[in-house]
Amino acid sequence: MHGNPEIESRLKNAEGHLAGIQRMYSDGEYCIDVMNQVQAVQAALNKVNQMLLEDHMNSCVITAVQGDDPGERERVLKEISTVYQRATKV
Repeated sequence: MHGNPEIESRLKNAEGHLAGIQRMYSDGEYCIDVMNQVQAVQAALNKVNQMLLEDHMNSCVITAVQGDDPGERERVLKEISTVYQRATKV
C-alpha cells in the first residue's frame, strides 16, 4: 500500500498549502480568505483519504475476505466500519 506516487504528491501539496495558510493567518489576512484555503486543504485531504481507502480495500480487505481466517475477516470489516463511523461523525 505504501509508495503510491499520486498520494505522496497530494500529501506534499497539502503540506505546502497548509504552510501558506499559516503564513496567511500570521500576516492577518482576511478571515474568509483563510477559511477558504482551509476548506481547500480539507478537500485535498479528503481525496487522499478516499484514495487510501480504495487502496486498502483493493489489497488488505480483499486478502482478508478471501482468506481462511474468520477472525481476520471480522477484524478488517470492523476497521472499515470504524473508519466510516469516524468519517460521518458530526
